[in-house]
Amino acid sequence: MKHIYHLAEAHLEQPSLVTIGVFDGVHIGHQHLIRRLVADAHANNRLAVVLTFFPHPDVVLRGLQGRYYLMTPEQRADEMAKLGVDFVVTHPFDDVVRQLRAADFVDQLVEHLKIDALWVGSDFAMGYKREGNVDYLRAQGEEKGFSLNVIDLIVAEGATISSTAIRDALLNGDVGQVRDWLGRAYEVEGEVIHGQERGRTIGFPTANTAVWPKQVIPANGVYAGWATIGDERFMAMTNVGVRPTFEGEGVTVEAYLLDFDRDIYGQKVRLSFETRLRAEQKFNGIQELIAQIGKDVEAGRAYLSQNV
Repeated sequence: MKHIYHLAEAHLEQPSLVTIGVFDGVHIGHQHLIRRLVADAHANNRLAVVLTFFPHPDVVLRGLQGRYYLMTPEQRADEMAKLGVDFVVTHPFDDVVRQLRAADFVDQLVEHLKIDALWVGSDFAMGYKREGNVDYLRAQGEEKGFSLNVIDLIVAEGATISSTAIRDALLNGDVGQVRDWLGRAYEVEGEVIHGQERGRTIGFPTANTAVWPKQVIPANGVYAGWATIGDERFMAMTNVGVRPTFEGEGVTVEAYLLDFDRDIYGQKVRLSFETRLRAEQKFNGIQELIAQIGKDVEAGRAYLSQNV
């Protein structure tokens, strides 16, 4: 799979099937569309291409700040590679793109991607003021030599799966629901940095993880999951929160790796959130905190042992 960062950098040597969208999270609805695109493309000697954007159009159009993304552009491309995509184009979304007329954008698809077919969801629209809806794009295809394939959206429990719903579930700490919608556990990644080392002083040293500041993190609480360092994976209890027992300030993501005793400062760790064990709480002293962490470790180990 090749990942490029501007549509003009695409120089395809054969026709392609293309889908367009943000695809934040690459949830099971996205996967459904992309898998079908890949299968059809490869069966007909075509390239499977995903055109996506960064920054997220919502961030640009609504002036959003803080944590909004479910994954980095590189993580998103990696997930698409697992689905068999040949090219991911992460095009910059800026004022030029937001004002681009749909017909002009289609011309760029024809020029740079040798588009043979465009695959979209039934609610898709692109271009200035979302003028490029399904009917418009079908007419463009007839004029410019590509077909339009509209894929029904995946519905679960009567509701359409969306990146917005996943963000909301994460903010409620419902990582089990998120896992169902993603088809995998939610993950964050970052370098292990020095913190106040409170955990070490009470017998539970933690990896303080510098998560990308634009990525959504689950609600404050304690979670069982897996910590991946290189090719190794370890059970982990991850605390998201402000450490109220120590009068902490600012949300941190700290993981206690079970059966682990190594210095990993400066290394990258990937943390999954498999289940939420409890909400964050303030304890009446260090001994009460230590006792609860022991219970968390026991509960987390039991859960992960049954859900390898």
